[in-house]
Amino acid sequence: MGQYRLLRIGEQIKQEISTMLLRHEIKDPRVSEFLTINRVEVTPDLAFAKIYVSSFMDQKSIERGVQGLQSAAGFIQSSIAKKLTIYRFPRFTFVADTSIREGYEMVQKLNALEKESDEIESAKTENKQDNN
Repeated sequence: MGQYRLLRIGEQIKQEISTMLLRHEIKDPRVSEFLTINRVEVTPDLAFAKIYVSSFMDQKSIERGVQGLQSAAGFIQSSIAKKLTIYRFPRFTFVADTSIREGYEMVQKLNALEKESDEIESAKTENKQDNN
């Protein structure tokens, strides 16, 4: 199957699950509307789809949400399968995605280093001016 078609199917699945989350169609109490579907990777034979889930909530809440989504995977699959017309519908595996949080933390560290570097530079400049 073409890579472009797999990407389109992944985007459709992502959109449908996001809509289900916003509409509170998944009744599991562990699933929050604050969960975000980052990306969906569909295998070329359409047997499996790995769905990456993240949120700005704490890690424990994300893990609970992923467990809730995994237990509701059958319901989610059947709901989406009714809307999409493909010859084989993939099984869903939900995975906690921490890349957004890790990226945010990395940016914070880089900003702190830049600020520290600027402070050292300004201290050196002041030192040179005081010596002259």
